[in-house]
Amino acid sequence: MTSFAARASVPADDRAAPGLPHSAPIPRHVAIIMDGNGRWAKARRLPRIAGHRQGVEAVRRIARAAREQGVEALTLYAFSSENWRRPEQEIGDLMGLLRHFLKSEIDELHREGVRLRILGNYQALQPDLVKLIDNAVARTATNNGPILAIALNYGAQAELVAAARRLAERVAAGMPVSAIDEAAIDRELDTHDLPPLDLMIRTSGEQRLSNFLLWQAAYAELLFVDTLWPDFDGAALAEAIAAYGRRQRRFGGL
Repeated sequence: MTSFAARASVPADDRAAPGLPHSAPIPRHVAIIMDGNGRWAKARRLPRIAGHRQGVEAVRRIARAAREQGVEALTLYAFSSENWRRPEQEIGDLMGLLRHFLKSEIDELHREGVRLRILGNYQALQPDLVKLIDNAVARTATNNGPILAIALNYGAQAELVAAARRLAERVAAGMPVSAIDEAAIDRELDTHDLPPLDLMIRTSGEQRLSNFLLWQAAYAELLFVDTLWPDFDGAALAEAIAAYGRRQRRFGGL
């Protein structure tokens, strides 16, 4: 049995990403809090939906750049469980953009061998959208290339509560309490089949995790950049990977 600490200490890939020194390690798993769409639109005196549209274009760019730069898994925070507090019109616009993304991008993702994964309670979305998601996930399930994970209706605290409840049910069914360890919790999380999280990036200058991958980020490197999400591109991702490569990850050791 592999403990969470041991799993978290798996070294990142030592191949070099294009444009980076040969010795620069590549994070196996990168997560991004995509922030700044609204501010991007406001700065241009455009409606918020314009910022979200440009944000989708950034998703396309970064998903492609991550593959090109050797990232094994990319997780994007698309819609949090707290985002339901936004105006109904904006939520509708976001769901419409998600529909468009799934319809327009799934063919390319499949051709590239990408496996699509969804984190969070996406089943609470509208039925037609759930069907689109299920079909996209099923279509790419046997691909053996990089993983694109999209967090939809996701909240890390809710994820941990659900994991605790499932473990409590196992204990009630006879599992010894002593069997609950870091690895047991890790197996119950939405990310149980993803590589350990190496690097978390948040765009737009905000410096908080906003209920995203709280357990998984225990030993991740955190990087907060001022760039608004619609302006984030492959060069910005390469710079983030280079910054990651300059850090020393000790995992509590010397």
